[in-house]
Amino acid sequence: MEQGAMTDQLSRRQVRVYQLYSRTSGKHVQIQGKRVAATAEDGNNYARLFVETDTFGSRVRIKGAESGRYLCMNRKGKLVGKPNGRSRDCIFTEIVLENNYTAFQNAKYEGWYVAFTRKGRPIKASKTRENQREVHFIKRLHKGPLPFPNMDRIKQFEFISFPPTRRAKRNRKSQTAA
Repeated sequence: MEQGAMTDQLSRRQVRVYQLYSRTSGKHVQIQGKRVAATAEDGNNYARLFVETDTFGSRVRIKGAESGRYLCMNRKGKLVGKPNGRSRDCIFTEIVLENNYTAFQNAKYEGWYVAFTRKGRPIKASKTRENQREVHFIKRLHKGPLPFPNMDRIKQFEFISFPPTRRAKRNRKSQTAA
């Protein structure tokens, strides 16, 4: 592979770290081994998720930082944690909805979404629709120590002073009677 293609490959891959807050359960999504639930409190280690993108589109893989497992969907529509996230049932399309919530549609099973009940239990994906509250999530930053790529956020915000600017005077053309 030539260097240009290699650089392009690296520039596309992004890993973001955040928590997914479930609108219905009021808790965060966590991946503990094979079990997936939306019962984690803010700042819980199992609620810290790595969201990986390989393309310019909105296709993502969601990996539990603590468990090292990927959020996947089996053929029955059940949410499970798998050690390898390379298969298409572990890839989701991230959809930002009109109400600013985010929904995750499975790439393999179109129309099937990640969803949780009020108790934080996963809902069978075949019973989900985009407009249901159960599929709505908010991406939140994780409390606690920041991972290496985001260490620059710890630095204090610096204010830069600029001299006051003067507005330019508008030159009006004289209007002549036609």
